[in-house]
Amino acid sequence: MTCQKTGHNFTKIAFKPLHTNLFNIVLLSIFLTIGSGKLYSQGTTKKTTAIPTSKQTDSSKTVVPNSKKSATTIKKENDSIKIDTIKQKKAFLDGKVKYKAEDYAKIDQKKKLITLYNKAELYYQDIELKSGIIVMDYEKNEVYAGRIKDSSGVYTQYPNFKQGSNVVEPDSIRFNFKTKKALIWNSRSDQGEFKIKAEITKKENDSVYFLKNARFTTSKDVDNPEYYFQTRKVKFIPGKKVVTGLTNMVIADVPTPIALPFAFFPMSKETSLSGIILPSYNDSNTRGFSLQNAGYYFALSDNYDLTVLGDYYTNGSYGMRFESSYAKRYKFRGNFNVRFENLINSERGYPDYSKQKIYNIQWSHAKDSKSNPNSSFSASVNLGSSKYFRQSINQANVGSNLNNTLSSSISYSKTFNTVPQVRMSLTATHSQNTQTQEINMTLPTLQVSMDRIYPFVGKDGVKKGFFKNINLQYNLSGKNSIVTTDSLFFKPQMFRDAKTGIEHTIPLSTNFKLFKYFSASSSFNYREVWYTKTISRNYDIDQSKVVDNTINGFDAFRTYSFSSSLGTTIYGTFNFGDDKKIKSIRHVMRPSLSYGYTPSFEKYYDSYASDATGTMIKQYSRFESGIFGAPGNSNSNTLGFDLSNTFEAKVTDKDSTKIEPKKVMLLNNLNLSTSYNLNADGVTSLAFAPVRVSGGTQLLKNKMNVNFGATLDPYAINNSGTRINVFNIDNGGSLFRMTSANMTLNYAISSKEKDKPKKEKNTQSERNGGREDDLFGTNTDLGDSRKSQFGEEEENEEDKISEFFSAKLPWDMTFAYSLTYGNNNREKKIIGNSLMISANADITPKWKAGVSTGYDFVQKGVTFTQFRFERDLLSWRMDFNWTPFGDNANWGFFIGIKAGVLSDIKWDKRSRTNR
Repeated sequence: MTCQKTGHNFTKIAFKPLHTNLFNIVLLSIFLTIGSGKLYSQGTTKKTTAIPTSKQTDSSKTVVPNSKKSATTIKKENDSIKIDTIKQKKAFLDGKVKYKAEDYAKIDQKKKLITLYNKAELYYQDIELKSGIIVMDYEKNEVYAGRIKDSSGVYTQYPNFKQGSNVVEPDSIRFNFKTKKALIWNSRSDQGEFKIKAEITKKENDSVYFLKNARFTTSKDVDNPEYYFQTRKVKFIPGKKVVTGLTNMVIADVPTPIALPFAFFPMSKETSLSGIILPSYNDSNTRGFSLQNAGYYFALSDNYDLTVLGDYYTNGSYGMRFESSYAKRYKFRGNFNVRFENLINSERGYPDYSKQKIYNIQWSHAKDSKSNPNSSFSASVNLGSSKYFRQSINQANVGSNLNNTLSSSISYSKTFNTVPQVRMSLTATHSQNTQTQEINMTLPTLQVSMDRIYPFVGKDGVKKGFFKNINLQYNLSGKNSIVTTDSLFFKPQMFRDAKTGIEHTIPLSTNFKLFKYFSASSSFNYREVWYTKTISRNYDIDQSKVVDNTINGFDAFRTYSFSSSLGTTIYGTFNFGDDKKIKSIRHVMRPSLSYGYTPSFEKYYDSYASDATGTMIKQYSRFESGIFGAPGNSNSNTLGFDLSNTFEAKVTDKDSTKIEPKKVMLLNNLNLSTSYNLNADGVTSLAFAPVRVSGGTQLLKNKMNVNFGATLDPYAINNSGTRINVFNIDNGGSLFRMTSANMTLNYAISSKEKDKPKKEKNTQSERNGGREDDLFGTNTDLGDSRKSQFGEEEENEEDKISEFFSAKLPWDMTFAYSLTYGNNNREKKIIGNSLMISANADITPKWKAGVSTGYDFVQKGVTFTQFRFERDLLSWRMDFNWTPFGDNANWGFFIGIKAGVLSDIKWDKRSRTNR
C-alpha cells in the first residue's frame, strides 16, 4: 500500500483483537515507523527513529485528509458512555527512544525485542549507550549491550554507557529504564585521577554502585596497570567516595604485604578536599629519628586554603609550616607561607650540642590589572633568619645557601586622572644580607610625581625648539629608613633608630637640535630636603672622644645644580664587495658629551671642637646622618664623555635560495666612559677619572653570551698603592694601567627545537634564591617530592618512543665561565677563574640523568657537584640525587605515585648535609 500523505510504501498487516487501545496504537506506530524508516533491511540503517509515548488520539474526534484545499470535518457525535470503566495502563516508557545501527535494526513483536547490530547507538532521557550490539526489551523496560567479534574473531566495539557525567566502559551491560538498576560485567570507569575496573558491578540507583572483585589504579591502562588496589567488595558513590572491604596492593601483578581491612578513597570532583597528610620517616646522626611533613590540608573555601605541616625529631627538634594559597577571579591571587624550626643538634652535655630557632616568611600577591587599571597592589616578601636556608631541615637548595641576599617588596600605586596627571606609590622594602646579618628596611617609601608641564607651548601643541620644549616637573619622595640586625629585628631599638626624611625635587629642562645633527639637552634641578632628626657634634670630656648627639625637630636644606649634554649618531659602512663572503660591516657610534655643575653649600657646615684643647674644625654638617645625605661643601664641576658602539656585518647566506644577504651582529655594544674634574687641584683630587670599557656580543647562533669589561687608569701609583698626579706613561709604563678586568661566557645548547617553549621558571626557587639554571643543582622541597627534579612537563608517550628509535635523545647543556683579573696594586694576577657545567639527558625514554659540576682554577678544586637520576615508572616516579662532597654533601632517594590523590604512598629517604 502507499501512504497518500507521505508517499512511502508499507506492508499491509492484519491485526488480531487486543485488549487495550493503547497497545494497538503503540504497535501501529512501530510498524508505521518501520515502513517509513526501512529499519528491517539488510543494508545500512542510519535513520533515527522515535518510539511513541503514551499520548493517545481522541477516538471521538477524527479528521479525514482530502486532496482538495478545503478540509471536510465530521461532526462530533455524543457518546452514550461518558466514563470509561476500564482503567488505562501507564506507558511502558517515559520518553522517546532514539536509536540507530550500521548493519540492521530488527524488531521482534512476539518477544518484544528491538535488536541493533554493529555500531549501535541508543539514546533515552539522560542515557547514552553505544555498543557493538544492543537488545532492548520494551516490555520489561530493559536493555542489553555487548561486544561483537570482527572477521578475525577479536572482540570489538565495547559498550560505552553514559548517564549524566558518569561514564562506564564494560564488556557487557544490562540496564532497566524503570528501576534504574543495572548489572555490568568488567566495567571500566574514570573517577577523577582514579581508574576503576570491576568484574561485576550492580547499580542500585543513580548514586550507589556495588562492585565485586574490583581494582583501583591511577595508571593510564586499567587493563594492564603497573599497580592497583585489589578488593572483593566495594560500595561506590560516583563523584564522592569509595568504601571497600579488605584491600590489598598489587604491583606488577604480584600481591604485596600492604593490606588494609577496609579502605576509603575520596572521589570528590571539587578541587578543594580536606584531608590528612601522612608523614615520611627519616633519621639523622645529630637529631635522631624523625617524622617529617605530617599535617592536615584544610579546604576552607573555593577562594583560599590552608596546609599545616610539622616535623618532629627524637632529640626534641621540631618544625611547623603554614602554607596558604588564595585567589579571586579577575581580582587577585597569591600565597602565604610561614615556617618555624626549633633545631637542636646532638644531646645536652655533649660538646657539639647547640640550640637555635629559625624562621622564614614568604608572601606573594598579584592583582589583576583589569580589575582597576588606575591602581595596583603587589607583594613579594622573603624575610626571616639569615641562616634559615643553610640550616633548614626541609630545604635542600644549594642556590639559596650560596645566595647572600634576601629581599622583599610591597607596593601600592594609584594614578589620579587630573590635569596634569599625578601618580602616587607607597612601597615597603626589605633587604637582608645573610652573611653580615644586616637588615635594611623602608617602612614605607612614598613617591608622588606630577606629569611634565610645558608652559610655553602654544595652542597647536607643537613642542619644537629650545623655548617651547622647556618643561618642569614635581617629585616628592618620603622615606622612613631602618637599619638593624637579626638580633634586633622587630625590637623597640629597631624603631628608635629609624630615620625619616622627605625630598622635594623640581627639574626644569629642555631639549633641542643643534646644527641639525646634534641633540642637546639642558636642565636645572632644585632640591629641598626635610628631616625630623639632625645631629650636633662636640667633644665629650667624660668619654674623651668626639660624640654625635641626636636633635629631634624639623630642619631642612636646599640645593640646586645644573647639567647639560650634547650627543649625536655617526654611521659608517665598510664595503668589501658583493662577491665577497663578508659584503660589508656597519659601525654605529653614539658619542655624548656631558657637563654638570653643583656649587658649594658651606653654609650648612659647622665647626666643632676636636679635642680637650678646644681646637675647632669646620668639617661636619648637621644633616650628615640623614637618609638623603647632606649638601656638598665643595663645588663640583665635571665634564663627562661616553661613547657607545655597535658593529654589524652583512654576509652571504648559506641558503642559496635567499636573495638578500644575512645580517650578523658582531658586537652588541662596546662602551667607553670617563670624566674630567675641572676643579681638580692635583693633590686632594685628580683630574681624569679611570676609563671604563665594557662590551658584549652573542656568538654561535646567539647561543653564547659574551660579556667583558676593563678599568683603565691613566695615573701611576706610589709604593703604597695610592694614585698620584703623574701619568702612568710618564712613570715608565703604558698609556693606561689596567687595574681590573673581567669576562663571562654563558653557553646553552639543546637538542630541542628552537621554537619549543622554554620550561617555566620555578617561582618558589627564584624567591628562595639561586640561579635560573641548575648550575648549583635543583631546589628540592622535602615537603613535596612528587615533582620531577628536571622540571619538565610529561611528554606524549608516542613522541618519546619515536624519538628514541630515531636516535633523537633529548638533552641540554649549560656552560658558565668566569675570569677576573686584578691589578690595583701591581699584583697582576688572576683572582677568579672558574668553569661550571650543567647537563641533562634522556638516556632512554624512561631514564633521565643530569650532572652539575665545575672547577675553580685559582683554588684548584672542584666546585659544587650534583648527580641526578630519574626513572619514569608510568604512574610512579623514582629519583636519586647525590652531592658527593663539600659542605652540602648529601643524597636522596624517592619513589612514589605521581597522582596527588595517592601522594602519601611513597618512600622518601634522604641524608642530612654536613652543615
